[in-house]
Amino acid sequence: MNYLIVGDIHGCYYTFNQLLTHWKREEETLILVGDLIDRGQYSAEVVLKAMALTQAYDNCIILKGNHEAELIQYILEGNNENWTRQGGEETLVQFAQKGIEHQAILSWLVERPLCYETTHFIVTHAGITETEHPFLEAEDDSVLWNRKPLKALGKLQIHGHTPLKSNQAQYTPDSDSWNIDTGAYYGYGLTGLRIAADARVIECLTIPTDQRDIRSLVV
Repeated sequence: MNYLIVGDIHGCYYTFNQLLTHWKREEETLILVGDLIDRGQYSAEVVLKAMALTQAYDNCIILKGNHEAELIQYILEGNNENWTRQGGEETLVQFAQKGIEHQAILSWLVERPLCYETTHFIVTHAGITETEHPFLEAEDDSVLWNRKPLKALGKLQIHGHTPLKSNQAQYTPDSDSWNIDTGAYYGYGLTGLRIAADARVIECLTIPTDQRDIRSLVV
C-alpha cells in the first residue's frame, strides 16, 4: 500500500477537503503530521473531519502536533497562555460556535500517536534531531517542538512544524528528510507527499490555500 502524507493544516478546512480529493482510499494510507488547529478560520471543522476520518477508515493515521498538545494542556489545566496567544483564543471561539465540548474531544486528542514508522520511513510532527529523548513531549527538541536540523536515521523522515512559507516542500539530503509544511495558513498551500511502501517518492502535490480559510489574514 502507498501513503499520502499531509502537512500542517492549521484550520484550513476548505483547502484540506480539496487535498482529500486526491487521496486514493482503496490503495493508500492517509497520514496527517498534526497541527490540525489554530490560525486558520475553521479549526473546529478540521477537528470534526479528522475525527470522522479516523472512525471511518482504518487506513487513516493522524499524529499529534504541538498545537494539539497545547490544547490538551489547556483542557486539563484550564489555562495555557502560550497556546491562547498563538491562535488558541480564536480556536476556542470556533469550537463554541460549533458546539464542541472540550471533554468530548479530549480522549481523541490524547490518543494521537507521536509517530508512524515502517522499515523504510518515519513520520513525525517536527522531525528527529540529535537528542536523547525525542519522544518526551515537553522537551524542546522532541518530535513536537524541534526546530534544529534533523539527523540521518538510515530511513526517510517526513515532518512538518516549521513553515516553509513556500508552495514547494523541501527535501534535505543530509538527513534524508522532507519538510512538508508549506504554510497553508500563510496562503502558500497545503502539501501532500505521496510515497510507496519502500519510501520512494511518487508525487509531491501542493493545493493552493482556499482564501476562505484565511480571510482574516488577507488585507
